[in-house]
Amino acid sequence: MCAPLCLSLVISLLGWISLKPLEGVGEFLSPSLPPRWPCSAVGVRCLGEEHDPGMDLVALLKSHFLCHLIFCYVFIVSGLIINTIQLCTLLLWPVNKQLFRKINCRLSYCVSSQLVMLLEWWSGTECVIYTDPRAYPKYGKENAIVVLNHKFEIDFLCGWSLAERFGVLGGSKVLAKKELAYVPIIGWMWYFTEMVFCTRKWEQDRKTVSESLLHLRDYPEKYFFLIHCEGTRFTEKKHQISMQVAQAKGLPSLKHHLLPRTKGFAVTVRSLRNVVSAVYDCTLNFRNNENPTLLGVLNGKKYHADLYVRRIPLEEVPEEEDKCAAWLHKLYQEKDAFQEEYSRTGTFPETPVVPPRRPWTLVNWLFWASMLLYPFFRFVVNMVSSGSSLTLASFVLVFFVASMGVRWMIGVTEIDKGSAYGNMDSKQKHSD
Repeated sequence: MCAPLCLSLVISLLGWISLKPLEGVGEFLSPSLPPRWPCSAVGVRCLGEEHDPGMDLVALLKSHFLCHLIFCYVFIVSGLIINTIQLCTLLLWPVNKQLFRKINCRLSYCVSSQLVMLLEWWSGTECVIYTDPRAYPKYGKENAIVVLNHKFEIDFLCGWSLAERFGVLGGSKVLAKKELAYVPIIGWMWYFTEMVFCTRKWEQDRKTVSESLLHLRDYPEKYFFLIHCEGTRFTEKKHQISMQVAQAKGLPSLKHHLLPRTKGFAVTVRSLRNVVSAVYDCTLNFRNNENPTLLGVLNGKKYHADLYVRRIPLEEVPEEEDKCAAWLHKLYQEKDAFQEEYSRTGTFPETPVVPPRRPWTLVNWLFWASMLLYPFFRFVVNMVSSGSSLTLASFVLVFFVASMGVRWMIGVTEIDKGSAYGNMDSKQKHSD
C-alpha cells in the first residue's frame, strides 16, 4: 500500500510544480516591449484570458501545509545526509585539496538547488535579465564579483537562481555573517565550500576575511562571489539612519539603497584581482510593486523579477582603498538612478533576456524525494496503525515541532528579522 501511495504523491507533486513546459534556449526579447507586459514571453497571463478553475485547485494544493512539510522533510534529511558526507570528505583535504573542493561543489549544489527549485519550478517565478548582449555570452564562463541590492526577502534566492542558470551555483560564494556558519545544513554546507564569513567588526575581519579570500585564488570551479555591500536589508528606519551617516560624511543621499560598506568590497577586489574577471553590478526589482517572500514562494505564488546586470571589467575598479571606496559610492548612486527610472517606467536599460531554466534543480529534488519519502510514509502509516495513544501523541508532537521548524526557517529570511542597522554603526560612526 505504501509504495503506490508514495509513487502517486510524487507524481502528483510533479504535476503541481509547473503548468508550463521547460523553456528551450533563452532568446533575447525585443527591446521595444512595453514596461508592464500584460502578455509576454515571460509567462504572464494575457488580459481577458478565461479563468481556469483548475488553477485555484493547484494554488490551494500548493499552499497546503502538508506540501510544505514534505519539502521541509526532504530538505532537512537530505541536508543532514549531505553534511555528513561532507564531513567524511575532510579526509581528502591533506591528500588532494582540489578533489575535495570539486566533490563539495557537487554536494553543495544538492542542497542549494532545492531552494532554487522552489523558486523556479514550484512557484514558477521568472526573472528577466536586462544586460548588454555583448556581455551576456561571458556570464558563467568567468569568475565574477556580484554586487546585488539588498531590499527583498528573496533577493538571495534570485542571486542563486542567476548563478544556477549560468551553471555556477555549486561553486558560488557569498560574504556572510559568521553566525550563519553554525546554522545546520546551509551554514555547515557553506563551511565545507570555503564560504567567507565576517563578524562585521572590521578590526577582527581585516585579517580573517582577507585570508579566506586569498584561499579562493586557486579554486578549481567557476563561481560568482555575491556581496551585499549595504550589509543588511533595506527598511525605511535603516534608510533614515543610513542617510544621516551619509549627510555627516558629505556623501550624496540615496533614495532606494543604504549607504554601502566599502572596506569589505575593497578587500574582496584586492584579494581576487587577476582571478576574478569582472564586477557584475546587479539591480533587482519586482513588477507591479510585488513584495516577494519565501512563504509566498513556498505557497507557490509566482513573482515577476527584473534584474539589471552590468558587466564592469575588474581593471576599471581602483585598487587603492580610498579610490575603491569612492568608486563604490559612485556605483550606488548609479544603481539608485536605475531604481528611480524603474519606479517611473517599469523597465531597466539594455536588452531583456530570459536565460533558459535548467532541469537539474528539479531532477535533484525528485531524486532525494524518491529516496526519502517512501520510508517516511511507511513510518507514518506504522505509527497510525499501531493504535497506541503514546505513539499517536508522539506523532502529533513531532508534527508540531516540524511545523515550528518550517516557520523558523521561513522567519530567518523575513525583513523585520534582519540585523539592526545603526546600533553598532552609531557607536562606530559607520566606520566602513
